[in-house]
Amino acid sequence: MDEIYGRPPVGREARPTSVGRCEGRASPQRSEGARVPKRENRLVLCGQDRDDGNMFDLTMYLEEKRIEVDKALDQCLPSAELEPCVLHEAMRYSVFSGGKRLRPVLCMAAAETIASSCTEAMPPALAVELLHTYTLIHDDLPCMDNDDERRGKPTCHIKFGEANAILAGDSLQALAFEVLVRQVRPDIGVRLVAELGSAAGSLGVVGGQVVDIAMTGEPLDSMTLDFIHQHKTADLFCAAIRMGAMVADASDKQLDALTRYARSLGVAFQMIDDILDACDADPSQTIEESSCITVLGIDEACRRAQQLTETAIDALRELGASEGPLAALARHMAERQI
Repeated sequence: MDEIYGRPPVGREARPTSVGRCEGRASPQRSEGARVPKRENRLVLCGQDRDDGNMFDLTMYLEEKRIEVDKALDQCLPSAELEPCVLHEAMRYSVFSGGKRLRPVLCMAAAETIASSCTEAMPPALAVELLHTYTLIHDDLPCMDNDDERRGKPTCHIKFGEANAILAGDSLQALAFEVLVRQVRPDIGVRLVAELGSAAGSLGVVGGQVVDIAMTGEPLDSMTLDFIHQHKTADLFCAAIRMGAMVADASDKQLDALTRYARSLGVAFQMIDDILDACDADPSQTIEESSCITVLGIDEACRRAQQLTETAIDALRELGASEGPLAALARHMAERQI
């Protein structure tokens, strides 16, 4: 799934103060062949008025963190010249395929929300990105989504073969936990391993994928859609943010607030991604069955995405962090220009 927060934000002069939608069309139905025509104008979900002169400089923050994370990933991944070369090349190819590093940024931002400077957040930030990349490799496989391209490049199994892709994903998952054990102080490392393992397993990302596969070609209701979004997407957001808070020694109250932020943000992220995909789709293209558009329609999907964004920011207000990087990320995801 492409990282939608990398798309340019709506200009200040054009920002409305009400919930937006894909203008000029009725909400699609969830029947087969449901389509959303492409449009030229914008989608805006969140329109709360703010003093833009005091807004957090998110663009600079994202770029600085991306550079830091990429450098650290390069150092922790095995060299492509180390045997077995094809495996290590596949691992590095997938990790450095153009991702925006949203999950590691969320991890580091959560740590900074609790402690203004927290260098210990880098290991869990790397771990969550390594594990996320493994999920993408496996998600693209012929037995899963059978995708030939990701971010404009051949998927791992297309470039390196299906067996090597599976093994590259397995290796990245193992490396994620190795990073946590080797680079985090022992008193917190066990908690981080449990946190990431829970998010990745049958009660997390894998469980969400199983339900998503099982529902292929089947009628999808709102409850099942919520389950898929929560586990395939939001659980890893939640792990990233909670691990960042843990290494910063967050209190139970702080961790609870950040968990509520993460859960709302993760589901909103997936819904906004579905909305943007529908708005960008070719008019003849059928919307994916697991898209919130086929279940809810455009208007209701936009309403829920805004509600989730506002819930996430409200959780941050309890920490006095409604204008920091976490809040800026939530607002930026909800303010899109197509």
